[in-house]
Amino acid sequence: MSNQEQLAGAREGDVLAGKYRVDKVLGIGGMGVVVAAHHIHLDDRVAIKFLLPETLGNSDAVMRFAREARAAVKIKSEHVARVTDVGTMENGAPYMVMEYLEGSDLSAWLKERGRLPFELAIDFILQACEALAEAHALGIVHRDLKPANLFVARLPGGVESVKVLDFGISKLTGFSASGGESSATKTSALMGSPLYMSPEQMRSSKDVDTRSDLWAIGVILYELLSGAPPFLAESMPELVLKIMEATPTPLGQARPDAPDGLEAVILRCLERDRNRRYQTVGDLAAALSAFAPRKARASIERITQVMQAAGMSANLPALSLPANRDSERVGTSTTAAFGKTSPGTNRTKPALLLVGAVVAVGAVVALALGRGHGQGSGATSASPNAELSATQLAVSAAAPTPTPVHLTPAPEPEIEAPALATATASASPSASAPSTAVTGTSRKVQAPAPARPRPAVVAKVAPPVEAHPAAAPAPKKASENSLIDDRQ
Repeated sequence: MSNQEQLAGAREGDVLAGKYRVDKVLGIGGMGVVVAAHHIHLDDRVAIKFLLPETLGNSDAVMRFAREARAAVKIKSEHVARVTDVGTMENGAPYMVMEYLEGSDLSAWLKERGRLPFELAIDFILQACEALAEAHALGIVHRDLKPANLFVARLPGGVESVKVLDFGISKLTGFSASGGESSATKTSALMGSPLYMSPEQMRSSKDVDTRSDLWAIGVILYELLSGAPPFLAESMPELVLKIMEATPTPLGQARPDAPDGLEAVILRCLERDRNRRYQTVGDLAAALSAFAPRKARASIERITQVMQAAGMSANLPALSLPANRDSERVGTSTTAAFGKTSPGTNRTKPALLLVGAVVAVGAVVALALGRGHGQGSGATSASPNAELSATQLAVSAAAPTPTPVHLTPAPEPEIEAPALATATASASPSASAPSTAVTGTSRKVQAPAPARPRPAVVAKVAPPVEAHPAAAPAPKKASENSLIDDRQ
């Protein structure tokens, strides 16, 4: 039997609680021991934690052990070691059965590898914050966060997952739990590891809240990046004095390559006045988002969701907003679409107005030329009217606001304009207008709508008659007489 086995009171091959066979002793602490074991019936490897024989008479130790088991069962986060069973062994020692983890804690990481890269350290911290978010939402304060209680488990596929361990001295806040945990801690008791304890925890372990855990997270992140805690001393009184009054060594001295703004996040965690720290783990996660690797964004989202579901604020400070070029592009295009007129629209309207004006001027010139030609020759033909009709249609189609061009006084809405037309609406003065005597090919002219809509008048079309310039006045006179006779 090895020395560890003697201290633990368990050795390889022992069967605990009638169903767990011990494989080896994993570690021994001040009050308890952890062994690797196999469930005899399920053939499942587990880790079993139980109290040392000499601590069974310590009622505080027994109560803390039970508190840790209850806290671990309540927190469902993947970043807390899962508890599958609890019980009492033959010697009266309480035990809890947890998932077996392959890996090492961050304290061992620092000893073996030294300070961590920025993104890796922040990723590990954010994973731990996931567990704290659920714990704080349940009113549980860990009170003993340190690198040794952050276990980096190696999962299948090479994934590294941080597990928060040892809720043994956790405290319930906001409500009273069975067993009196909320009042069990005596004010004089020094709970936790002094290097990671907040000033208020140094003064009174009973009066701490979730912001003490945020202080500890700031100390751990500083140590992961610089290789040492921000406050070091050779004696306990000196350490307490530094935590209460001293300023941490600037992170830039140990890590000149530290990103701008990261030290400010850590120093805010280390504010002695807890009202000036981040108020929730969600606020801290949001501040770290500007420095986190892409894969850590899932942790930030889960932390925010847990905080919001618990009704705890998760304010997003300005420095925590990472640059997102995609969203900037989307925002710009949305402004252009809904807030402003696009450049193409501004240029198109003046262009259409210019074209319409040119066409309108051309129509007026053509009208003047047509009338001048008709008066000079004394001939009546269909071509001037046809040209004017085509000009009217062009103006109506091109110009933004059509300008009516009247060829005859008070035209009807729709007129078939051949020669020898027999108009039924003879009451109108336009019946004797020259346009009713025009001969030629039938053309349809769309005239502007009158003030009061009138039914369309469709004129009967006579067969085309060849027009002779010399004989044009005679048919005109006969046509007028026939129209007068018809009306009588």
